[in-house]
Amino acid sequence: MINQELLEILRCPYCVSGETRRTDKEDPGQLDLVREDSWLVCRDCGRKYPIRDEIPVMLIEVGEKWQATAIEDLPVPPPAED
Repeated sequence: MINQELLEILRCPYCVSGETRRTDKEDPGQLDLVREDSWLVCRDCGRKYPIRDEIPVMLIEVGEKWQATAIEDLPVPPPAED
């Protein structure tokens, strides 16, 4: 399980990075823990990041792969690789 303190500081790398930084939000890229604490979902862009062996995989390309997948359709546990 993700430590609550870590969850409070983690942000979606897409929403907070360089050219894609969201300037319309005071605190962009906040994440929600979903699906039996197996996924992090960005509140702003909808990218979904798997948590494997209690480690969030915060790679933009991984989050994009799952972006169109409905939360209820995300696999639990997340697949070993993307």
